[in-house]
Amino acid sequence: MATTETSYRVLSLPEEGREGDGDRVFIRLRRTLDIGAFGASASYQAKAGEDVVGEHDELGPGADGQEELYVVVQGSATFTLDGEEIEAPQGTVVFVQPGTTRKAVAASDETIVLSVGGRRGEAYRLPPGAELYDFFEHYKQEDWEGALAACHVALEKHPGNALILYNIACMQSMLGRGDDALATLGESIEKWPKFKENAQADDDFTSIREDPRFVALIG
Repeated sequence: MATTETSYRVLSLPEEGREGDGDRVFIRLRRTLDIGAFGASASYQAKAGEDVVGEHDELGPGADGQEELYVVVQGSATFTLDGEEIEAPQGTVVFVQPGTTRKAVAASDETIVLSVGGRRGEAYRLPPGAELYDFFEHYKQEDWEGALAACHVALEKHPGNALILYNIACMQSMLGRGDDALATLGESIEKWPKFKENAQADDDFTSIREDPRFVALIG
């Protein structure tokens, strides 16, 4: 647990990882420690051979074009960066540009990778995916109105973002607002066509799945 003082906070990454739910634990350092100047998190993987950093880049609709620095603080990992494997024992630092596809697999049990990110030359802001934290909290409670409101708050900070629009469409569908859902989903897909694939299997769109306009949208 974090210890709060007037000028500093202390947290044990191994303890947070072991006390988490499951083998892979995402430790939200920025939120837990109330960091405002940069993004920071850590990932704990209890089992060797399993992902400690999931495959992604920082150019998709949930990202914000951040540069990222990874530090293997415990254990060891194998990073794959644009297809190239890099062995990363404890103490290794890996710096990654936004467009690089990255992934890391734990090479030993109880591996911990710290990550720090931000946009070059700009003040830190939460990326769109992180702005949806409150949305997912409401969603887990099946509070569709609350989830929709949280999406609109996130959209004010990232106008026109495809990921946020997609989740707004989901909530509009769950609330029976079919026309609104179709219009918003269409805007989201126009900005990020890959969301067609998501929508094809997304149960949130059950209420409009038979609508010819939905069928035309997901093609």
